[in-house]
Amino acid sequence: MPPTIKIALAKYNGGGDWYANPTSLKNLILFANQNISTNIHPEYETVDIGSAEIFNYPFVHLTGHGNIVINDREAENLRLYLKGGGFLHIDDNYGLDKFIRPEMKKVFPDLEFIELPPSHPVFHQKYDFPNGLPKIHEHDGKRPQAFGLFINSRMICLYTYECDLGDGWEDQDVHKDSEATRLKALRMGANILQFVFNQ
Repeated sequence: MPPTIKIALAKYNGGGDWYANPTSLKNLILFANQNISTNIHPEYETVDIGSAEIFNYPFVHLTGHGNIVINDREAENLRLYLKGGGFLHIDDNYGLDKFIRPEMKKVFPDLEFIELPPSHPVFHQKYDFPNGLPKIHEHDGKRPQAFGLFINSRMICLYTYECDLGDGWEDQDVHKDSEATRLKALRMGANILQFVFNQ
């Protein structure tokens, strides 16, 4: 059966490394297709957050270590995309936090990131994470946190912080993560996709 869905990696301005984890989405797609019966095209697309092309993808992943700048036109485009049914997963690759929070305020000045409790459904899809977001990479000893932006009761954006899921999705030889760690990251990623496509 031909793939029914394509997902995308967000490209942004400001000099941050939006391209940081080149193998991660490919591996997540493969894992999800094999384990939770998704039918996602094996090759992801790269999409500019200010482009009309973003509306072609129900799920967009954004990552990086550093600076991101969203101008007014891009903020409006992203706002329309998310209000219209799109979903953004932001994965802090360590160093993104102080940049992404004010930039997302340009997109939704009236919305606040709300920390998700371990009971939130995103942690209890096919795979059960009773303690919430798993810790994948240890940088400074802080606990992993997941935050959501909501319009009415629909989550439009998930922000995973102090966790580094994308590194865990990468090819094993990139970060030398154990298979157990990679599996934990991939299972959490599959949960996110399952939650997004079913909500």
